[in-house]
Amino acid sequence: MAEYYPPVGFHFKVEVNLPDIAQEDREVRFQEVGGLNKTLEIEEFKEGGENRFAHRLPNPAKYANLVLKRGMLTKSKLINWCFDAIDNFDFKPADITITLLDEKHNPLSVWNISKAYPVKWLTTDLKAQENAIVIETLELAYQYFTKSDQK
Repeated sequence: MAEYYPPVGFHFKVEVNLPDIAQEDREVRFQEVGGLNKTLEIEEFKEGGENRFAHRLPNPAKYANLVLKRGMLTKSKLINWCFDAIDNFDFKPADITITLLDEKHNPLSVWNISKAYPVKWLTTDLKAQENAIVIETLELAYQYFTKSDQK
């Protein structure tokens, strides 16, 4: 019987379903993906005459914002999409696929993000005394995600 080893977190790819963005393009080469989590919110109801406890009922799941980080690009179509939403209030939601890959580049797990749109963009501070790459961060809100395991 083969020994199981958990997958590594550094071998992944991101695909953004937007026109003009090729999936093998530099636009989708991110160094970090965060915010892949969901939480079930609980609402409490107190019943008259019952003082020992409150009824705890589930509400729909809440999803954290998706956070994508990469080295800053100039003339980026993805950043133009982001600024159109933030500056011009021109929203064009996009589906995003994040795939965790094995050592042979085969999919292990896939997260399908539905109808994402930008809510925040930022870069690291510019510092003359440091020799560092400028990192830009995109924060995206979305409706929901699904996860599927491939192996």
